[in-house]
Amino acid sequence: MSDTLPNASNRPVLIVDDDVTFTRVLSRALTSRGFEVVIANQADEARLLARRNHPQHCVLDLKLGDENGLRLIPELQALVPDLRILLLTGYASIATAVEAIKRGAHDYLAKPVDADAVVRALLDGDTSSSSEDELLEAPDAPLPLRRLEWEHIQRVLTECDGNISETARRLGMYRRTLQRKLAKHPVRERPDGES
Repeated sequence: MSDTLPNASNRPVLIVDDDVTFTRVLSRALTSRGFEVVIANQADEARLLARRNHPQHCVLDLKLGDENGLRLIPELQALVPDLRILLLTGYASIATAVEAIKRGAHDYLAKPVDADAVVRALLDGDTSSSSEDELLEAPDAPLPLRRLEWEHIQRVLTECDGNISETARRLGMYRRTLQRKLAKHPVRERPDGES
């Protein structure tokens, strides 16, 4: 028996994402790679399915409608103590990644992401914690001002548990201005030339 193969018959993968199309595509891809998949499209459903199925792995989206996936991390781990959580987000920031790791996520990936990257993140690191070290490495060049602003907004938003009004108040900006900034895709540090 190989340690790298998921034990699909006993411990399913829980996918928690409010994007029904994304969950369907990812579920099909993980199923074809030998995983048994359980899908939740909201936080309450995720709690129920975690209690019922005791999954070994969880792929969790940061934004779950009005709820924040970061808040769900410790709740899911309380229900299933050995659960390995991979947090996915379309709004990647260093602050969010650090907060996800602090709350108990084992890895963090920015969307769009392919199924092979998800499988690697779920199965790699079962024996090492190198992903945390890689995640927290400082960039070689200073971050551009727009990226620093994005990181700061994400850090304050995380401190406010996703509350837009409180975040805007702490940042000293109008709520609508903050919403416009959050609706934009994050500023990239450098052009993506690598896969």
